[in-house]
Amino acid sequence: MSTDQSPLHLARRRAVQALAATGAAALLLAGCGSSGSSDKGSSGKGAASASGSPAADAAGGSGGKRTVKDATGKAVEIPAEPKRIVTLTQEDLDAVLALGVKPVGITNGQGLNEPPAYLKDKVQGIPVVGNLLQPVMDKVIAAKPDLILAGDMQDEQMLKQLREITPATLVTMAPTDDWKLSFRGIGNAVNKLEQANKVITDYDAKAAKAGGELGANKGAAVSIVRWNPTGPSWMERKQFASGVALDMGLTRPKAQDKDGNAHTPALSLEKINEIDGDWLFLSTLTDDGKAALKDVQSKPAYQELGAVKNNHTVTVDGSVWSTRGGPLAADAVIGDIGKALGAK
Repeated sequence: MSTDQSPLHLARRRAVQALAATGAAALLLAGCGSSGSSDKGSSGKGAASASGSPAADAAGGSGGKRTVKDATGKAVEIPAEPKRIVTLTQEDLDAVLALGVKPVGITNGQGLNEPPAYLKDKVQGIPVVGNLLQPVMDKVIAAKPDLILAGDMQDEQMLKQLREITPATLVTMAPTDDWKLSFRGIGNAVNKLEQANKVITDYDAKAAKAGGELGANKGAAVSIVRWNPTGPSWMERKQFASGVALDMGLTRPKAQDKDGNAHTPALSLEKINEIDGDWLFLSTLTDDGKAALKDVQSKPAYQELGAVKNNHTVTVDGSVWSTRGGPLAADAVIGDIGKALGAK
């Protein structure tokens, strides 16, 4: 069977794929309010206004229930005012904490066997129910959740088990979602959409203000790199930490000025010049990654980087800088950049 591979056909196909991804990402915001709903922002009308897209059809529940569509388009009935929330990703945890909601169960941070350090003081005493997107079902059951926020989980068998614990299990983000859209969707799910919108408005103002206080480093080209055991990967423009830097008015080095929300494959030493910039922010997620970074720092190829020669390298927390992020992580990135680049 032949396929049309003409440039026009490929362009149209890419446009359709992008539109589909955006539509899926906005679905969680297309919730429908019903009895028991106390936040006007949780209604289908309010959610549609927040996402800029029409509300999806959803039937209102009764007895303090609401129906929302999650990031996959699945209609899910959830409590109008959830009281016992379990979060299965760092991003879900970040989001609910930013909204003043204390969950009853959480998972460890990305690449960690404990909650992420930047949230540690906020999660004292909260039971850990497993690792990132790898919940232990008995521990989830023990938490007695009335709402499970399942991040970008794609394991259908695991989702089935979670929905047996509570049907109110939401996939909260699609693969191409940015953190602000996911956060608004989570805000809608916990009936705090108006508060979520304010958090984002405050973040935008803070990022712009912090970027304006960087003195000679205003508009600097910042390289954002995660060091893996096999080499460095730089982050694309729409990846979380990169987006925060751009919101601050910073730029990306020419080699890294690429659209996308992921990171490159690990680079060889021959291509290490791609990670150079006015400033170089380095993170790791594993002990093997830390060892690989330490090893390369003694090699000429690394020492010849402009950022290294100028002493413009900054080591940052990979569980913040290498994730999909949330408002609390965004605040941490702003703080790291301001501390390193701010006018002295």
